[in-house]
Amino acid sequence: MVLGQFLGDAASLGVHWIYNTKDIESMYPKGFKGFEMPAQGHYHAGKLSGDLTHYGDASLVLMEALAEETAFHAASFGAAFVEKMDPSKGYKGYFDSATRGTLENFKNHLEVSSDPFGFQEGADDDQLATISSLAVFIAFYIVRNEDLPEDCSEILQQVETLTRVRQNNNRAIAYCKTHTRLLLELLAGRDIHSAFHHVEEQLATNATLDLEVRRKLKEAFDLKHKSTVEATDILGQSCPLICSFPSAVQAIAKHNEDFKKAILETVQAGGDNAGRAALIGSWVGARLGADALPNEWIGRLNQSPRILAILENWGL
Repeated sequence: MVLGQFLGDAASLGVHWIYNTKDIESMYPKGFKGFEMPAQGHYHAGKLSGDLTHYGDASLVLMEALAEETAFHAASFGAAFVEKMDPSKGYKGYFDSATRGTLENFKNHLEVSSDPFGFQEGADDDQLATISSLAVFIAFYIVRNEDLPEDCSEILQQVETLTRVRQNNNRAIAYCKTHTRLLLELLAGRDIHSAFHHVEEQLATNATLDLEVRRKLKEAFDLKHKSTVEATDILGQSCPLICSFPSAVQAIAKHNEDFKKAILETVQAGGDNAGRAALIGSWVGARLGADALPNEWIGRLNQSPRILAILENWGL
């Protein structure tokens, strides 16, 4: 699950946020293979093949912040995040809206108050910032509690707390909780379609955002017969979760037994493919296990040694 998330992110780096799928085709006439280096002038220019996008960088910050903890503390992660993801302190990756807003809120608080910042006042952002790193948190939670939770209420509350560190936004929280439920279902051994069905049953029937998520899940599955490129064009290529989450769902519904195909198809669909690929990678990884992940991709992931060391320390 965790490796799948990081692999999906890194494999997409070279064509992240290219919206015209014809441009991707012309750039790679023999086909996109994954782990291509960003070209000059690209959002991630300067990064190397095998590096992570800013989503993956933030996921690694979370993983390292949790590495020595016995429980999740928003303040510990928040402090590590504002220290390591601040361009003024040396971060060289892309500076997204969630990070920008969170840092602004943190610095504004320090100017007017001597009280500790609560790290629950993240940006009002409904995109992929937190959801693209949740596999790390869920793995940590399961390890520290020594099993899958029988009652999801505690982990969902902690996911809300984690989300508000960077995204103080109810839509982001709703989709993060849905993603959490789905990963737990997959880790429990359900197939993709059964997992989504069980998640849908858990969503409220009288809450606006849960109804939105239900509708988006249905739209995604209704497009299962189309290619992922076609379906993503309909559902949305862009970053907001109302577009990106159902596009990722369609890709996993169509390609749930083939890790590389699921990732490469969503990458070919353009737009915020790195965020979607992180979700898809975690879903396929949770469903099929580490043996289904391509060893050559793990070898090309530049942060593999650090990620694997932390996972080993967690007993995984």
